[in-house]
Amino acid sequence: MFRHFLVPLDGSRMAEAALPVAVYLAQKLGARVTLMHVVEKNAPSEVHGQSHLKTATEANAYLKAVSERFFSAGLQIYFHVHETEVSDVAGSIVAHADELNHDLVVMCSHGRGKALHLFLGSIAQKVIGKDSRPVLIAHPDERGEAPDFSCRSILVPLDGDPGHAQALPVSRELAQACGATLLLAMVIPHLTNLAGDMAATGRMLPGTTSRMLEMASQEAEEYLASLLEALRVTGVAASAQILRGDPAKTIEKSAKDAKVDLIVLATHGKTGMEAFWSGSVAHKICGYRGVPLLLIPIERSN
Repeated sequence: MFRHFLVPLDGSRMAEAALPVAVYLAQKLGARVTLMHVVEKNAPSEVHGQSHLKTATEANAYLKAVSERFFSAGLQIYFHVHETEVSDVAGSIVAHADELNHDLVVMCSHGRGKALHLFLGSIAQKVIGKDSRPVLIAHPDERGEAPDFSCRSILVPLDGDPGHAQALPVSRELAQACGATLLLAMVIPHLTNLAGDMAATGRMLPGTTSRMLEMASQEAEEYLASLLEALRVTGVAASAQILRGDPAKTIEKSAKDAKVDLIVLATHGKTGMEAFWSGSVAHKICGYRGVPLLLIPIERSN
């Protein structure tokens, strides 16, 4: 399980939305935390309405003040300021992986509006696309500030793909550490929600495709039942549901209806146009601001 969190901060209250999540999980997991700032080349004078940190001295003072405001005594908190100005903030965060030896990045996704977010991606998504370490993405509240966080329930979207099932071990350990319940969910699309080659097949052979979708639903029931049995053996409280509709939208609605505290999702790490054309569910869910999202990079077999 995670033992060292890296929390990149840019000096804005929005970025501090990652801190309540980091504090809570650090306490539950006994992890140490490194607060990081990357000095940005040609940085604007303001970021999200607050003065932008432009020097290492300002950054160190800010990180120290943040640690005093958010973290309680007893937690191991460290600071790191990358003083050399860089243009690629995401690349700099990833480049520190070996130096800082962290195993989880916790950061805020500011959001830029649905369309721009989908095409460009956020720094958080770019980090997950460049690195093999998990990234936990939090969001600011309606006022642009850090919301409270606790973890009582975790949603784990699945699709039967063994790669995406790599989210399960992490979810189970988090549930055990936090005393949370797991909700496993599989989404089977309707004919109208099919994408790519399946959409074309659905238009040409609607009856056959409908039967295939019903068979997929039955297989999903058996798959989830086997997962639930394995989880119960470990003592983790869990339930499962099969949903119908557009995968990303349906997962978002399920998270809202069930009032989950965290979504855990395995991903291939696609961003920007690559994610747009591939229909990446993880990329689309990153734009959902309701619940923190833990992205687990899928280990690729050689």
